[in-house]
Amino acid sequence: MAAVEIDVEYVAQLARISLSGEEIQKFGAQFSQILGYIDKLRELDVDQVDPTAHADPRVNVMREDVVQSSLSQELALRNAPVKANGLFVVPKIVE
Repeated sequence: MAAVEIDVEYVAQLARISLSGEEIQKFGAQFSQILGYIDKLRELDVDQVDPTAHADPRVNVMREDVVQSSLSQELALRNAPVKANGLFVVPKIVE
């Protein structure tokens, strides 16, 4: 359990969160359960299973790229609260 506690503290440090001793114990137990599930999955024989990115084979699920008319500049700027020279005027956020 000591190694798991070190891992929990390291993960907490990476996440920049502070954990109490009780939370470290709790998450350590949960990590142990997760690793137990992973060990159980390793027992499966997957030699005959092809690697896949999706459980359901999909090929090019995007729509056709068809040229369509877009908004005119005037129509796009119609509801802009502030505009100048055909552009949106927004507050400066980077100094």
